Amino acid sequence: MYGSGPAYGSGWGGRPRVGGRDRAAGRGRQVAGRPGAGRDRAGPGSGGRSYDPSQEGPRAGWNERSVGAVLSEQSAVRPEYRIEDLAHHSGATVRTIRAYQDRGLLPRPERRGRSNVYGDSHLARLHQIADLLDRGYTLASIKELLEAWDTGRGLGGVLGLVAEVQGPWTDEEAARITRAELDARFGGTPDEEAVREAVELGVLERLPGTDAEIYLVPSPQELAVAVELHAAGVPLPAITGHLRELRDQVEHIASRFLEFTTEHVFARYLEHRPPTDSDAAEAATMVRRLRPLAQQTVDAELARAMRILATRHLQFHLSPEEPPAQGDEPRPVQLPAGTIRAVQALVGTENVAAFVAAAAEREVNKRTLDALATYHPDSPSL
Repeated sequence: MYGSGPAYGSGWGGRPRVGGRDRAAGRGRQVAGRPGAGRDRAGPGSGGRSYDPSQEGPRAGWNERSVGAVLSEQSAVRPEYRIEDLAHHSGATVRTIRAYQDRGLLPRPERRGRSNVYGDSHLARLHQIADLLDRGYTLASIKELLEAWDTGRGLGGVLGLVAEVQGPWTDEEAARITRAELDARFGGTPDEEAVREAVELGVLERLPGTDAEIYLVPSPQELAVAVELHAAGVPLPAITGHLRELRDQVEHIASRFLEFTTEHVFARYLEHRPPTDSDAAEAATMVRRLRPLAQQTVDAELARAMRILATRHLQFHLSPEEPPAQGDEPRPVQLPAGTIRAVQALVGTENVAAFVAAAAEREVNKRTLDALATYHPDSPSL
């Protein structure tokens, strides 16, 4: 599964990168301490000619010699490595390999005389570690997974679950846009600060190694929204500021949805660490089934909230009466003495008012988000 996989990068410090294995057997024979291994053996009285047991009669010692030759040939085709050779073929550093051994991620080598000898199983294990690191696992998690593998529990279901969760959560396909096209869509005037903020937010991703200034657009829909808002007169700084605020709120909703589904759906599949292969496979199936629900719920609730609030907002502005003056003056609020003392002990007397105001505002926002994130089974979906 991993032994002949694709090449991996080496950006992670010492992360293995699969190298060519066509010279593995040659390097292995140099390590084994058998300079003659793999060469034709000369039979008795052959005068240096190659020894072919099929040409011999049933003389004494023939079976012993032929068995020895076969065992030598079998051992010769199994690649063996010194630690430097293993590092070369895997892309890992010698220091990284030793660190993996110390952490129990890599089996100890075979001790042969004064040399440590590694085999293909060590190279395959380095490939496994590299693949799991690329999937976002920590070394501690990788150790748990590999221990499960070594005790006979498969990783196919676990890796399938990881792939399902890390896969795309939308059918939207990324696109590319040149800097000239980008400037044209936003009025034709270059704005370096706006481009910098867009890259920082992930709305644009720079593509290196191209002659022209080209960007990857992970969500063309999101960029199209920005274009329409800007065309309607919204300044670019206001658009990026609104996106930052919206992103925080949406991430809170996503977090609540994950907590909800974990408690009521996925807890039974994840009670083992790591989960069994069958549990992980069932959990991956549930992810596929439940994945659309998050967006459908938010779409339905956003439509409901927009209809109610937009109607209320319009009525407010169309009302013939003057809206009541909204004073900005601070207003006293009665709080229990015990609460005041507790806040004073926490932030100091001079910061009590600011702390209480911030805590109240956060609670109001939290309740608003909770109301939006509440799942109603009978809510219509878009």
